[in-house]
Amino acid sequence: MIISKTPFRISFFGGGTDYPDWYHQHGGTVLAAGIDKYCYLSCRYLPPFFDHKYRIVYSNIENVKEISEIQHPSVRAVLDYQQCYKGLEIHHDGDLPARSGLGSSSSFTVGLLHAISALKGNHISQEELARQAIHVEQQLIGEQVGSQDQITAALGGFNRIRFFQDGHFSAEPVILSNQRREELQDHLMLFFTGLQRNAPDIAKSKIENLNQRVDELTTMGAMVDEALAILSSEQRDIGEFGKLLDQSWQLKRTLSHKVSTPMIDELYHAAKQAGALGGKLLGAGGGGFFLLFVRPELQSRVREALSQLIHVPVRFDNGGSKIVLYQPNGLG
Repeated sequence: MIISKTPFRISFFGGGTDYPDWYHQHGGTVLAAGIDKYCYLSCRYLPPFFDHKYRIVYSNIENVKEISEIQHPSVRAVLDYQQCYKGLEIHHDGDLPARSGLGSSSSFTVGLLHAISALKGNHISQEELARQAIHVEQQLIGEQVGSQDQITAALGGFNRIRFFQDGHFSAEPVILSNQRREELQDHLMLFFTGLQRNAPDIAKSKIENLNQRVDELTTMGAMVDEALAILSSEQRDIGEFGKLLDQSWQLKRTLSHKVSTPMIDELYHAAKQAGALGGKLLGAGGGGFFLLFVRPELQSRVREALSQLIHVPVRFDNGGSKIVLYQPNGLG
């Protein structure tokens, strides 16, 4: 039995510049962090006593004889990519709902690649995990997704990620004093809108508009530098970071008519009226989780204004994807 534990993520600035269609022409950069909410995947070789060869348990249960029969696109692609011709049982559990803007699909892919590599007795670096997950999602599955989620899921931490025109990437940890880092986390609030959506569908509409949104995406990428300048200077009010999030959200809303909805706009207005300095829908948009930036003394007011939503306290994850149980022979 192998169990992998892979963080979900929140993205602050630069989203959209991590789409290959963009960064192969212009380069890209994002500011993102892994959070202390996780995707867990257990994996074991299946004893040869069943009619099925592969058993996959997630929101559905699949018992099939061939990889090609598996309905879950990531499981099917990963098992084929890893040439897993020996029977397997895979179980998924997550701390937060799927399709909610936290990069859960990429956390799943990263965690599954990690678990199967460990089951085969192979060590894989976090950087290689990220590269393989990007390949699986973009090339093998053919999803219209960016490249930041896989990297943050694999590496964890709070990073500036750069994307180069040749397809390579680098992840640079954001260096802050412990006090400034805690101050940043103390201002973050995460709320679930209750709306789940298909991110690739929204991403497709954004990608189709990339050539008409060069100025907006260039500005959103430049906000990464401004955000880091705010955080790195402890003389600057950290509230500037929240106001910059608001500017970024207003730009993000212009990338596609699917990014926001009237209901989401009303929720955001209510949060700002109650004291939020800024915020954004995480991920592609259209629903999922709202990240808000609120001074600690005003957070109770914001919780009351958004009392119909689920508030999820959140802190940064520092470890990235890990193997938390390694018993390849199924022995205790």
